Amino acid sequence: MINNILNKVGNTPLISLPMEENSNLNIFAKLEFYNPTGSVKDRAACYIISRLLNEGIINKDTILIESSSGNFGVALSAYAKLNGLKFICVIDKTTLPVNEMLIRLQGAEVICITEPDQHGGYLMNRIKKIQEILSTTDNIYWINQYGNPLNAQAYYNSLGKEICFEAPRQKLDYLFMGISSGGTITGVSRKVKEMYPNVNIIAVDVYGSVIFGGKARKRFIPGIGSSMRPDILNDARIDDVVYVNEEETINSCRELLEVHNLYAGGSSGSVYAAIKKYFVQNEVDSQVNIMCVFADRGERYITTIYDDNWCEMVKQYSLSTSLEPVIE
Repeated sequence: MINNILNKVGNTPLISLPMEENSNLNIFAKLEFYNPTGSVKDRAACYIISRLLNEGIINKDTILIESSSGNFGVALSAYAKLNGLKFICVIDKTTLPVNEMLIRLQGAEVICITEPDQHGGYLMNRIKKIQEILSTTDNIYWINQYGNPLNAQAYYNSLGKEICFEAPRQKLDYLFMGISSGGTITGVSRKVKEMYPNVNIIAVDVYGSVIFGGKARKRFIPGIGSSMRPDILNDARIDDVVYVNEEETINSCRELLEVHNLYAGGSSGSVYAAIKKYFVQNEVDSQVNIMCVFADRGERYITTIYDDNWCEMVKQYSLSTSLEPVIE
């Protein structure tokens, strides 16, 4: 028995995803939406706050602040409340209403950015707002998922270890992970490469993201891609990158639900689409073990990815613009 559901972080299910069209692909998905607040971000929120308190970097009077498009804000609001800490979450107008509601219900203060930055997104203006608050507020700590080494350490010590030990028959050939703020893939890739040095770490990005040098474009699905390259990625060990578009993401999310009974979030669909795309372009003539991470649950996307009218809007936008990746 546990005293609080928030204490049950990690040890998420690993399931097999049979792919009838290619029997050489043994695909296994880590279902991170089984974490307490519904995403992989619980691992970092729990770990970072515990470390900060235990090491005396913050105290009970410290205000925490972070920029988030949704999941990390939800997780931090829950674990800040659990530890009696005040939390300010800087979101923007594209944050899903359900995520904003969950953040507010946990007692966090929410600041919403409505003016787009030079890339047409909101991330740079969210960070600018944080820097303004930091300069005028005492005893405040910016979590900074984009550059704080504790973020990568959280995943190195938890998700990375689990993937290493759960690899079927202790054989791991490929690991596919979506990329956004960068901490998850940085920590996990470093840990997995220690045990499986020959594994291929494949980052999954979306058209419109600038992480790997692409040209910034409007993106509709949160949780994957970014309008900047996070500093934390300097320590990541990535072998290759696969780009997917948002239509592929939508179709794959729906396939996961219809075929595998997995009600998964946007980045999960991106990862699943990337696996299929990668092995069309890189055929294998023997069986390989592929692990992937499904970061969050699908319920929060009920008005977007799982809504036919919204999907038609994204499709029409895609048809009216060039969505091929531009790599500079």
